[in-house]
Amino acid sequence: MAGGKMKKDKPQRGSSAAGAASNPHFQGGISFHKSKGQHILKNPLLVDSIVQKAGIKSTDVILEIGPGTGNLTKKLLEAGKSVIAVELDPRMVLELQRRFQGTPLSNRLKVIQGDVLKCDLPYFDICVANIPYQISSPLTFKLLAHRPLFRAAVIMFQREFAMRLVAQPGDPLYCRLSVNTQLLARVSHLLKVGKNNFRPPPKVDSSVVRIEPRGPLAPVNFKEWDGLVRICFNRKNKTIGSIFRQKSVLSILEKNYRTLQALQLTEKAPSDDMEMALDVSTLGETLGDLSMDDDGNDDDDMEMDDGDAKRADFKEKVLAVLKEGKFEEKRSSKLTQADFMHLLSLFNKAGIHFS
Repeated sequence: MAGGKMKKDKPQRGSSAAGAASNPHFQGGISFHKSKGQHILKNPLLVDSIVQKAGIKSTDVILEIGPGTGNLTKKLLEAGKSVIAVELDPRMVLELQRRFQGTPLSNRLKVIQGDVLKCDLPYFDICVANIPYQISSPLTFKLLAHRPLFRAAVIMFQREFAMRLVAQPGDPLYCRLSVNTQLLARVSHLLKVGKNNFRPPPKVDSSVVRIEPRGPLAPVNFKEWDGLVRICFNRKNKTIGSIFRQKSVLSILEKNYRTLQALQLTEKAPSDDMEMALDVSTLGETLGDLSMDDDGNDDDDMEMDDGDAKRADFKEKVLAVLKEGKFEEKRSSKLTQADFMHLLSLFNKAGIHFS
């Protein structure tokens, strides 16, 4: 307390004061739950740096996800036109409202209590957020599916997740997450954040990343795109030729091929930007834990033999596609966006689809 020292009474055993004193994650009457991803930024210089790097305009409507007690919210309100804060924890909502009640900033703050993954997001120009890390992947793709497109999102992620977002072909962390995100957005690393900048401190360091949606979207069926990328990165350090000789892969592709032949269906591109945006949102639903790509060996990954004539013909059809594009000896970990796009177009041209 400012203005001098206050004599502290020794708390009684079992009292709430004793509980607060013994709990290092208790601040201002609110206990923070690490299990819910509640790590509050406590370094004011870091907060200033994030706001400065976000490039906020005075006319911007800002979306903040997980505002907590409002340390970042205050700076965002000072920088932009208004802030829409989405917070799941009702205790934090009350704290946020109490903090700004009766101040000149209060009429420029709108608080939405709810799960950001389930609620409809309103219009915003820029998103600036320190999010619960367990929602990193689905939230990223929910934002990228949002329409109308926003200018940028500046988000605090767990460091390894952030480095996978920005990884380039050939980098050790280059994975399905990298490919799918960079298809939809330009991603750049802004700054590394040590765990001691938070209360309570998380177990790992963090990074702030800038995500700028691409527009217009690439003319691709995103379910098919993710189907191809999923297969390629399941064994990213094997050659593409080896991956597409596996029984499990050939079985899935042949089933799709026979089904489409029987139904005589022709794949078509989504008809408009909104339909494509909905298609993008399916990426987040199917990605799961994008941060991990598997390079192990399973029993069903044996190469398919040539016993059955129809299966052998289909296998040759698949390998002919790889040969045409000179992909047989290439590896997923080295392929660019253009490479994956070319490979998908060759498969589709041959009548082979991934969804």
